[in-house]
Amino acid sequence: MGIKVVIAQSYERIHRSNLLGMGILPLQFKDGEGADSLGFTGKETFTFDIGSEVPKVHQDVHVTASNGTKFVALCRLDTDPEVAYFMNGGILRYVLRKLNA
Repeated sequence: MGIKVVIAQSYERIHRSNLLGMGILPLQFKDGEGADSLGFTGKETFTFDIGSEVPKVHQDVHVTASNGTKFVALCRLDTDPEVAYFMNGGILRYVLRKLNA
């Protein structure tokens, strides 16, 4: 479906890990923010500014919604190996590249 990023209020460990395993970047709203408080209807599109080509553990990501709302979300890559998994398009691609090396 072309999904590259998911933003949520919070994550259970397994759900965050499953997204990461598929190469999807998990972002989390900051405390006190969420889709309701930011006035989202579910029809918005989003632009993400990670600030570099490689995301960092727990870095802030600047997000702009199509309705003009801007906010900062937390990147939920929690360890350096998770960054490597994400940069390789998920854990399966990461493992396959390691096996072929």
